[in-house]
Amino acid sequence: MNWFGLLTACVALCGATAASPRPHAAQPVDHGNIAAAEGPAWHPDGYLLFTGGGRITKRDARGNLTVFREDAGGANGLLLDQKGRLVTCEAGRRRVTRTERDGTITVLAADYHGSRFNSPNDLAIDSSGRVYFSDPRYGYFSDPRYGPRDDMEMRDARGRLVEGVYRIDAPGQVTRIITHEVERPNGLLVGPGDEYLYVADNNNNTVGGARKLWRFELRTDGAIEPRHRKLIFDWKDARGPDGFKMDQRGRLYVAAGLNVANPPFETAERFRGGIYLLTPLGRRLKFVPIPNDEVANCAFGGADLKTLFITAGGHLWSWRVDTPGRVVFAGN
Repeated sequence: MNWFGLLTACVALCGATAASPRPHAAQPVDHGNIAAAEGPAWHPDGYLLFTGGGRITKRDARGNLTVFREDAGGANGLLLDQKGRLVTCEAGRRRVTRTERDGTITVLAADYHGSRFNSPNDLAIDSSGRVYFSDPRYGYFSDPRYGPRDDMEMRDARGRLVEGVYRIDAPGQVTRIITHEVERPNGLLVGPGDEYLYVADNNNNTVGGARKLWRFELRTDGAIEPRHRKLIFDWKDARGPDGFKMDQRGRLYVAAGLNVANPPFETAERFRGGIYLLTPLGRRLKFVPIPNDEVANCAFGGADLKTLFITAGGHLWSWRVDTPGRVVFAGN
C-alpha cells in the first residue's frame, strides 16, 4: 500500500472509531429479572429508578433494591428535572405527576380541556423546565400491549380519537402540540439547544403501522413546526422505537426491534431487539443485541454518566460506553 492509501485507511479507521461507542469488547451485562419493565431514570444522588409491577423501584450503586414508591399509578416513563425531582407518567391514573424532594406528589397534568388522557407514556424536558409527554393508549390496561380503546376521551374537533403529545408549562397548564402528525407517539427527547423534538412513532399493533423515529423543529414557544418533520429511522414491519436517549456527542441510543415475531403485526427478521446507535440524522453506527423482549427503554447513569441502563422484559441490563449521556439535571 502506498503512503496515500495508508493515510486514507488510517483516517477511515479513526473516523469509524470516533463514531462508535467504546471498546468493541464491551458487552451488556444482565442484572436479572427484577421487574425492570420501563423507566429508567438516574437520580443525581447516585441511584437508578425504574418502573414495573405497578411500583417504582430504587437500585443503589451496589445493586440493592428497595421500593421508592409502592402505589405508583401504573407508572411508565420517568425523568428527573433540573432540580432532581422525579416526573412520572402514571399510565394507570392517566396523569403526569412530580415527586417533590419531601416525597409529596404534585399533579402536573390530569386532563386536557376536561378530557382524561389516554395513558401517558414517556417524557422530555427542555432547558426552560417545560415538560413534554406522549399520550398513546399503551401498555397498562387489560390488553398487555395497548389496552382497550372504548374509554378513550381524547378527540379532535372532528371527533377523531387523538394519541398526541402535550407540553406542560406549569402544573395544570397543558398544551397539545402534536395531534395527528404521528400515528402513536411513544418515546420523546428534546435535542440540544431546544432546537428539535424527537418523537418515536410506534404503532406496532396495526399491520402496516408506523415504526419510525421522527424529528420536528421546535419553536421557542414550545410548539412544533409540522412542515419541518424529518424521518430519522424506519424499522419497517419490525417492532418500532420505544424509549431513547442522547449522549453528549448528539448520538441517539434507541430501544427497538424484536427477537420473537408477533404475527401478524411484527416481524423479527430485519431488526432484532436491542439498542440501535444512530447519528442525529439517522445513520446507523452500531447495534447492541439484547435477548429479552421487549427492549423498552434506556437511560444514562453512573457517576460518570457512561453507563447505559436498559429495561427489557423485566430484566435490567447495563452497557458501558465511551461518551457521557445528556441528562436534564446536569444542565447539559
